[in-house]
Amino acid sequence: MNLVPYDAMPPDPFADDPEDPANELGAVDHGEERTEPLSETERAELLEDLADLTVYQALLEPRGVRGIVVDCGDCAEPHYHDWELLRASLEQFLEAGQMRPHEPAFDPDPVHYVTWDYCRGFADAVRTVPENSDAH
Repeated sequence: MNLVPYDAMPPDPFADDPEDPANELGAVDHGEERTEPLSETERAELLEDLADLTVYQALLEPRGVRGIVVDCGDCAEPHYHDWELLRASLEQFLEAGQMRPHEPAFDPDPVHYVTWDYCRGFADAVRTVPENSDAH
């Protein structure tokens, strides 16, 4: 499993800058941060999601699907995740117990993204088509 190292992200342009405009904001509450390690069940589910993601990408990327769309419960907006971005986020969660913030896809075309449920249904359909079937 290839993990994305922390320093693979672009550097903070205001790191160690006393004039950082964010200093005026003070401490920002980013919601509840996880303090306990992942349970064995959570780890198993994340590993299963990563395995599923590999299958979904292999099946759908050649058909022009660029990734997965997720409806955000916090902002009620769809979030578009390219395959590699989602994989990196899941690996980060597996490694650190929480996901770090990331940049959203730039001007994504919704036509090229599908839901996790669509991926699951597509993969199930592919698995149930007999090998010698004329269905494609």
